[in-house]
Amino acid sequence: HSDLGEVAPEIKASERRTAVAIADLEWREMEGDDCEFRYGDGTNEAQDNDFPTVERSRLQEMLSLLGLETYQVQKLSLQDSLQISFDSMKNWAPQVPKDLPWNFLRKLQALNADARNTTMVLDVLPDARPVEKESQMEEEIIYWDPADDLAADIYSFSELPTPDTPVNPLDLLCALLISSDSFLQQEIVLKMALCQFALPLVLPDSENHYHTFLLWAMRGIVRTWWSQPPRGVGSFREDSVVLSRAPAFAFVRMDVSSNSKSQLLNAVLSPGHRQRDCFWHRDLNLGTNAREISDGLVEISWFFPSGREDLDIFPEPVTFLNLRGDIGSHWLQFKLLTEISSAVFILTDNISKKEYKLLYSMKESTTKYYFILSPYRGKRNTNLRFLNKLIPVLKIDHSHVLVKVSSTDSDSFVKRIRAIVGNVLRAPCRRVSVEDMAHAARKLGLKVDEDCEECQKAKDRMERITRKIKDSDAYRRDELRLQGDPWRKAAQVEKEFCQLQWAVDPPEKHRAELRRRLLELRMQQNSHDPSSGVQEFILGISSPSLSEKQYFLRWMEWGLARVAQPRLRQPPETLLTLRPKHGGTTDLGEPLWPEPLGVEHFLREMGQFYEAESCLVEAGRLPAGQRRFAHFPGLASELLLTGLPLELIDGSTLSMPIRWVTGLLKELHVRLERRSRLVVLSTIGVPGTGKSTLLNTMFGLRFATGKSCSPRGAFMQLITVAEGFSQDLGCDHILVIDSGGLIGGALTSAGDRFELEASLATLLMGLSNVTVISLAETKDIPAAILHAFLRLEKTGHMPNYQFVYQNLHDVSVPGPRPRDKRQLLDPPGDLSRAAAQMEKQSDGFRALAGLAFCDPEKQHIWHIPGLWHGAPPMAAVSLAYSEAIFELKRCLLENIRNGLSNQNKNIQQLIELVRRL
Repeated sequence: HSDLGEVAPEIKASERRTAVAIADLEWREMEGDDCEFRYGDGTNEAQDNDFPTVERSRLQEMLSLLGLETYQVQKLSLQDSLQISFDSMKNWAPQVPKDLPWNFLRKLQALNADARNTTMVLDVLPDARPVEKESQMEEEIIYWDPADDLAADIYSFSELPTPDTPVNPLDLLCALLISSDSFLQQEIVLKMALCQFALPLVLPDSENHYHTFLLWAMRGIVRTWWSQPPRGVGSFREDSVVLSRAPAFAFVRMDVSSNSKSQLLNAVLSPGHRQRDCFWHRDLNLGTNAREISDGLVEISWFFPSGREDLDIFPEPVTFLNLRGDIGSHWLQFKLLTEISSAVFILTDNISKKEYKLLYSMKESTTKYYFILSPYRGKRNTNLRFLNKLIPVLKIDHSHVLVKVSSTDSDSFVKRIRAIVGNVLRAPCRRVSVEDMAHAARKLGLKVDEDCEECQKAKDRMERITRKIKDSDAYRRDELRLQGDPWRKAAQVEKEFCQLQWAVDPPEKHRAELRRRLLELRMQQNSHDPSSGVQEFILGISSPSLSEKQYFLRWMEWGLARVAQPRLRQPPETLLTLRPKHGGTTDLGEPLWPEPLGVEHFLREMGQFYEAESCLVEAGRLPAGQRRFAHFPGLASELLLTGLPLELIDGSTLSMPIRWVTGLLKELHVRLERRSRLVVLSTIGVPGTGKSTLLNTMFGLRFATGKSCSPRGAFMQLITVAEGFSQDLGCDHILVIDSGGLIGGALTSAGDRFELEASLATLLMGLSNVTVISLAETKDIPAAILHAFLRLEKTGHMPNYQFVYQNLHDVSVPGPRPRDKRQLLDPPGDLSRAAAQMEKQSDGFRALAGLAFCDPEKQHIWHIPGLWHGAPPMAAVSLAYSEAIFELKRCLLENIRNGLSNQNKNIQQLIELVRRL
């Protein structure tokens, strides 16, 4: 009992009592002279007291080797990992061990399927001695006889890396996660999910004997799937993997196994002959290298049905779990798996007396157990004797014992495993979510990453807001009162007033009338006080703790997503039908698709309070000393600096709140001080062409993707350039603007809608140094963008343009041929004439290639392969897509570096440009 208290001193008293009770129970049940109780970190009371010191040394040596020891107090942050540096412009290979974490992060940010691969040879560590390995064993662990010299055996247990032994990718992952803060951990896990890698669920920490269940790190993962059959609207599902319940199947190793768990799991998850390397295994690059700190890691992956009978292995979502290492050394993790799984598959060659007693202690478990044996490698008769004893204890029969030897047909064996899983699914079985798993982990004394005080305080604040939201539309109408009609009318008046400034002789009477109407609307807005929900939101983003503020914003994103209107949870094909048809007059406030309630709505409300107050101060209707909301832009600028995308163009009115935006930029200028040189990079194109995904993959940004969750406005996010690279690149920050759903592809006959889209395209392109124009087809240049080109030519401002043709369907379709590229820049004749006529250009409309200074042979046009390799939802991101995005990124940064993006701006110049445009 005292040992357990020393091993986990930070466990709450109630949790420690639970863990002690478990220890007592297991100790009593495993009687015998040679029995040992192993704690979750693999230690036992029979071992020498110096053993934990050796383990600590191993972890610290690994962190030191990878250059991560400096991040044990001040953790590596998400913003640190996203900085633009020299390495951002080259496809570099690791040269020294300290390059490995950064190389992994760069590749993972770019959704590169090879992120786990590295071939670097490491330097020799002090006192490291080579150790003989069994290449046929999946788990590189050497056991010792208690009668031998214990100290010698410990030091030969698992030597640290030698020149011929690079770091195992699982060790690299564990070291990086241990060194990262909660938000970088979350980003790493999210990107791994997009790459279809198995995800870390329980992170071992042999240094502190305090394993961590990664619940928070999983929070951001949302998956979609189809129920089968039928494939109708009602069969489409979208949910967080943390909240959705599914049967779980665990695969573990007992002692030694000739068969690889990870390879078997990959085979079970792979449809047909298309092998998926979800779980890292010994036949992959570096797969046979000994693991130093990752034994005890529990990984998780899922199968999700696509609705296609030829691809769907199972008719419903299924969870698969994989424990790295021997269950005898990681008893706590094995105990957790038995409590959350519907069935556990145990791979082993030998069942000895010790393993028998371990399994005997699970006699009260309701989990189904299956054994996968390789008897020719072990003691066949001994295995049978112990299996016969275990059959009544574990409530199994001979069908629960499978034999796999080298002559066994692999395909048939995999089908048998799938059949077992299918039989369990058809019967009543346990279904658990990741949240349920975390609850079981707490009871066993594991640390859950989400249980820290700052995270829980932020969650409580979010719940105080969201519990009042019964209907999103009603909440917006009743609680976010400054939006809707008041803001829409004010935006229209301000637009008319702005247009009068450019008139030759504007009638003063009309000007005065517009000013009067605007002041009335602003006074009406200013008469309101922020609602209780908005006040709670303001308190959340005003927290002096940066971590608590970030936790709160993430919780708000997920909490609001949970209360989203049910009509938004529809398949993409259905959402396309919600877009209004082109032609005729259209209400400019009418959404292109239902807009879910999000964080941006609370920030819009803050912006409107600031706008109304500022307008009244400017007009002399309110003394400056009576301002209540002057600090709002400062709060928003801090959010921008922490990596939150902020709205530049309001998606509800399709207008820019000019005082709010300029106030925010002024506060940003104050906070950045001397590092305020900017390059503005924007992307425009019709919805559904992959603009946001492209930016997120290129720079690791957080723009919303998918029509069912994307807000309609244009958003901006700030990227920091490393100080050592800013002089060379010519800027301190890159401001990235995502046009979202602003450019809907309205035709020139669509009246006000088209004029609005053309104006918005002109504004976004006019603010930019670099513009990426995303196209779905080689001739699909929206008319609004063509008009923006003409208007910008008059101003003399021509940003650097990159046309990106994204293949949204088949990865195998080749890129456009040179003549196709020329056609891409040569819009159809009818559209050319219409554009020239509307812009009143007497010389007609010239080819876009001449207008935009685009040479088709000089890489102004890019073909990006399809995003997915395979059929979603089980598809991984295509390696070709990732590589093409990296080349585009390199080209954009090279253009900025060489000054091809026109003169870079500081923030004050950007503010003036915003006002002028």
